Amino acid sequence: MRYILLFAILLSLTKTNAQIVEDNYGKQRYFEDQFYLGLSYNFLLNVPDGSNQRNLSYGLQGGVIKDIPLNSSGRNAIGVGVGLALNSYYSNLVAEEAPNTIVYTLDDDIDRSKLETHLVEFPLEFRWRNSTEHDYKFWRIYTGVKAAYIIGARSKFVDGDIKEGFYNTDLERFQYGLTLSFGYNTFNFHAYYALSDLFNGQATVSGEVLRYTPLRVGLIFYIL
Repeated sequence: MRYILLFAILLSLTKTNAQIVEDNYGKQRYFEDQFYLGLSYNFLLNVPDGSNQRNLSYGLQGGVIKDIPLNSSGRNAIGVGVGLALNSYYSNLVAEEAPNTIVYTLDDDIDRSKLETHLVEFPLEFRWRNSTEHDYKFWRIYTGVKAAYIIGARSKFVDGDIKEGFYNTDLERFQYGLTLSFGYNTFNFHAYYALSDLFNGQATVSGEVLRYTPLRVGLIFYIL
């Protein structure tokens, strides 16, 4: 975690530069190909009765986005990218392994319970910015969709001296949702609203189907 925060600080101190190229007609065009790093707080929506979040549910994301200008000014573009993400959700939901199944209960007395996911992400953005090939500090609004695939997930809980964790298979592997980023220069607000549920529709707690829809809000840093 401390290496991620250090990298974020370095990004904020880095002066970004657009990539300027010359097309077949001798006209200069620039591309905002970017690496990105994001930090977020993760909310859980559509939770069952009695479920509540605890501790700090956080998310980390990082990757690269290829910029495809839509006009000669370069202010409108499409961004296509790939990245990795880690998301943690702390709540009073306790998952325990049983023969051929996973049993879920809600327990407010435990010390800590966490669901952690690791994903490969594929963002697709429509990008507007008021930048030029010589102006490297600018306002931006990026909106779009993000698809992701969960490559690993673990449920963990701690209660006194008891610590247990295992690979959780009850999640919906394919995730997708809407994204919005806006801000000035390096620091930008970022939000992701999931259109898919976190669980696969088979897991239940107290007779109620587990859904959990993530909403992530935080900061995203861009560097060229």
